[in-house]
Amino acid sequence: MLQRIIKLACILLLLAPHASVAETSMLVRLTDRKDLSGWEAVGRIDMAKGGYCTGVLIANDLVLTAAHCVFDPRTGGRLAAKDFTFKAGLHNGRAIKSVQGRRVAVDKTYLPRYGSSPKNIRHDVALIQLKTPIATFNATPFALHSGATKGKQVSVLSYGQGRDKVLSMQRACNVLARDSGLMAFNCDVTFGSSGAPVFAKEGNQNRILSLISSGGKADGKTVSFGMELPRIVARLKHDLTSASQGKRSTVRMMSVGSGKTTSGAKFIKN
Repeated sequence: MLQRIIKLACILLLLAPHASVAETSMLVRLTDRKDLSGWEAVGRIDMAKGGYCTGVLIANDLVLTAAHCVFDPRTGGRLAAKDFTFKAGLHNGRAIKSVQGRRVAVDKTYLPRYGSSPKNIRHDVALIQLKTPIATFNATPFALHSGATKGKQVSVLSYGQGRDKVLSMQRACNVLARDSGLMAFNCDVTFGSSGAPVFAKEGNQNRILSLISSGGKADGKTVSFGMELPRIVARLKHDLTSASQGKRSTVRMMSVGSGKTTSGAKFIKN
C-alpha cells in the first residue's frame, strides 16, 4: 500500500512541484501563549537569505529537521551554519529563545537531485547544532519514539505558508502505512511544514515518530510522508561529535529553500 501511495505522489510531484495543500480545516492554531505550554521545543528555523522550515529540539543544543531544508534547489550553494536561526516556540514574532546554528549534519544518503523519491524521503533528515544550548526550563527537548505504529493516531505541529507566525497543531491524524523506513500519514501539511515533528504517544509521553518530508493529495485524499528516525539520528549525532572533535566526518552545511518562496517542503498537486 505504501509503495503505491508513494509512486502516485511522486508522479503528481513531477507534474506540479510547487503546488501546495489548500485545506487546513483540521489544524488548530495555538493562538494563546498558554497553548504552547509543553510544546516550546517546536520552533521555526529561519534562514538569513529568507525562507524557513519547522524544527524540534531533541537535545538542548540539537534541532531536528528535514534534510531538504538545508539545500538550495536553485543554486546548490551552501549557507553557513550561523545563518540558521532556531526560534523556539515562536509566537507572533516573539520566541522563547532564538539561537544561531554552529554546525549542520545531513544524512549522506540524501541527494537533492532526486527530489521526493522514496529513497530520499527515507533519508530526509538533518541535525542543526546550536551555538548555545536552550535551557530545559525554557524548552524541554523531545525523545524519539520507538515501537510499532501502523494504524496509530499521531499529531503534527508546524509552521506553514499563511500561518507562519503561530504554531499550528493537528491533534489527530493517522499512520496510513509503514514499510522499509517509509511512512505515510493523512496529516494536513503545506509549505514551511518541512521538518515538522510527527508525535505519537509512548505511555503518557509525546515522542517524535517521524518528520514531515513532503505531502499533498493522492487519490483525492490528503497524504504526507516521513521516515523512521532512530538509526539516522544516531548517525548524525556521531557526525556532529566527530566534527566537534576535529575528526573527519560527513557533516555538510548547505543553504535552504524550495521554489520562489524558499519556505521548505515539496508538495504535490491538489
